[in-house]
Amino acid sequence: MSKLKNKNLIYLFMIGLAATLWGLDGVVLTPRLSNINVVLVVFLLHALPFLVMNTFLFKRYKDLKKLDKKALYSLAFVSVFGGAVGTISIVYALFIVNFQELSVVVLLQKFQPVFAILLASIFLGEKLSANFVKWSIVAIIAGYFLTFGWNLPNLHTDAVTLKAALLSLLASFSFGSSTVFGKRLLEKIDFLSATFFRYGLTFLLLLPVVVFLGKHTEIQNITSLNWMIFVVIALTSGSVAVFIYYYGLQHVKASNATLLELFFPISAILFDYFINNNSLSSLQWVSAAVMIFAIIRAGLNAKLKEK
Repeated sequence: MSKLKNKNLIYLFMIGLAATLWGLDGVVLTPRLSNINVVLVVFLLHALPFLVMNTFLFKRYKDLKKLDKKALYSLAFVSVFGGAVGTISIVYALFIVNFQELSVVVLLQKFQPVFAILLASIFLGEKLSANFVKWSIVAIIAGYFLTFGWNLPNLHTDAVTLKAALLSLLASFSFGSSTVFGKRLLEKIDFLSATFFRYGLTFLLLLPVVVFLGKHTEIQNITSLNWMIFVVIALTSGSVAVFIYYYGLQHVKASNATLLELFFPISAILFDYFINNNSLSSLQWVSAAVMIFAIIRAGLNAKLKEK
C-alpha cells in the first residue's frame, strides 16, 4: 500500500515539477525572445525538439496504428489548441506586456481547471454542481480585480492589459481543453509517443503558416542569445517538461492534474519577484490568493452528476 502511495506522490510531483518549469519559462525564458515574430517563436519551439526527438523516438511511429478515430481527434485537438493556439496566445500575451505584469498574465492563464471541467461537462454530457458554478464566479471576479484593480478598464490606457488578459484566457481555455483530450490520448499510447506526436503534428500545422506569412525569412535575424534560449527551453520547460507532465498525467486524474498545475502561477510570481524584481500590489496579492483558492474549491467541488 505504501509503495502505491509513494508512486502516486511521484506522479503528482512530476506534474508539479512540469508546472514549475512552465513558470520559469513564462517569466524568465520566453519573454527574452520578444524580438522574434510570435508565430515563428512557437514554430521553432516545436520544430527543434521534434527534429531532435526523431533521432531516438523514430521507432515510435508504429504507435500511430494504435490510435482509433477518437484518439486521432484527441491528438489533433491537443496539437491545435495545446500546441499552436494556446502557446501562441500565451507567448504573445507575454510579449506585449513588455516584461511588465508578467505575473498577472500567468495567473489569468490558470483559469485552466475551470475550462477543463466545463469542457468535460460538455463533451461527457455531465451536469455541473452548484458549488462549481459558485466558486467559478468568485474566481472570475478575483481575476478582474487582479487585472484592473478597483478601476473600470479604459480601452485607451488599458488596451494592452486588456488584450494580454484576453489572450491569457484564450490560452487557459486551450490548455484546459488539452488536459481533457490529452488524458484521452494517453489511454491509447504512452507519454513518450504522446509528446512525440503532439510536437510533430504541431510542427506540421505551423510550417505552412510560417511559410505563408513569410516569417521563415526572419530566421537569419535570430541572434546567438535567442538560439541559446531556444536550447534552454527545449531542455527544461519545453519538450522535457511535456514529457514529465504526460508521464504524471498518465497515472493521475485530469481534474487533479489541472489543480497541480497551479504550481505554474505560484512559481511564476516567485521567479518574477526574485529575477525581474517585479511584485504585485496589495490588492493583486489578495485577488491572486482569492482566485487560486476559488479555482481549487471549484475543482474539488466539481463532482459532476449524470444528467
